[in-house]
Amino acid sequence: MMEHTQLKVHALSDIDHLKVHGRTTGTLSPLTLFWTGSGIELNATGSELWIEVEVDYNHYEPWISILINGVPVSRQMLTAGRYWVCLFRGMNESASKNVRVVKDVQAMGADPDCSMQIHAVKSNGEFMPAPNRPYKLEFIGDSITSGEGAIGAKAESDWIPMWFSAINNYSTITAEALNAEYRIVSQSGWGVLSSWDNNPRANIPDYYEQVCGLLTGAKNEALGAFEKNNFAAWQPDVVVVNLGTNDGGAFHSPEWRDDSTGKTFKQRLNEDGSYKEEDIGAFESAAEQFLIKLRKYNNHAHIVWAYGMLGIPMMPAICRAVDSYAKKTGDRKVSVFQLPIMTDETVGARNHPGQLAHQHAALALTGYIKAILSEG
Repeated sequence: MMEHTQLKVHALSDIDHLKVHGRTTGTLSPLTLFWTGSGIELNATGSELWIEVEVDYNHYEPWISILINGVPVSRQMLTAGRYWVCLFRGMNESASKNVRVVKDVQAMGADPDCSMQIHAVKSNGEFMPAPNRPYKLEFIGDSITSGEGAIGAKAESDWIPMWFSAINNYSTITAEALNAEYRIVSQSGWGVLSSWDNNPRANIPDYYEQVCGLLTGAKNEALGAFEKNNFAAWQPDVVVVNLGTNDGGAFHSPEWRDDSTGKTFKQRLNEDGSYKEEDIGAFESAAEQFLIKLRKYNNHAHIVWAYGMLGIPMMPAICRAVDSYAKKTGDRKVSVFQLPIMTDETVGARNHPGQLAHQHAALALTGYIKAILSEG
């Protein structure tokens, strides 16, 4: 391939109008992307634009989507190594293009070697101010919010990065509809109190204060994943919590055993199939404590507990937890919203919500959040 001789390399730190999306450490040399939906955005003239990535993994490779002027034009696996990826070429040199690179895959706690970094860009154009959006949204969730199964055929059952999508995702669709910046904090299988298989360590609240604390290993520590998140630098207008699905699944899964200590954990059912009062109470307490933590770090946000895409067995417990929190604290900026339940027509890969289910959820949630934002 003939190399464009007029391309100039720019370190990320030298681009005045670069926008970084998602929780990061703030470091641009290089920029490490941890979460689903994280990435960069810029407006660029020129006919050609590339980014220099550095990627590593053992089991789970990163995937990215490239959007030009708000439209997805490319989706690709990033293989291991340090190299250049072309975002566009041959376009109108004088026209300014809005370009977004979005990480499609969640933080992979099961693969301590998995990482994605951006070092630089090269272009034969100039960089212009990217649009400022009036709102900020944070989405907290599990596999649904990670976009697991939002892309791929219904028959797919392999648990691999290919079937994750940050683009065909209710969070992204909602943010786009509201012209909002957004961040995602999510992990497949995790819950408020425990994971689907009763692991009490696999809960989002314990790691919420950190940049990406649910990762593991010395490499991620060196990348800054365990640093305290700078909440003051990015305050959302609305926090959407979509958790509880895996907590409900724990009641129907075998007990979890800690091999190092021999301790076990199990959410239990009564003989009639109802939840044991002590155990459902533990979930409600965990949910209430998470709301306290969310309010501590998000002073002005309206907190919406949105739940139901894979059924609503935990809805009564969620409502009790939110109601208890509101009564005890007097916080009036917290509510519960039921998302549309996935159907046989809207199911995606791995028996998770497909793109159509995410669109239905986003449509409903957008209307609800729009009403909240209009009230101020």
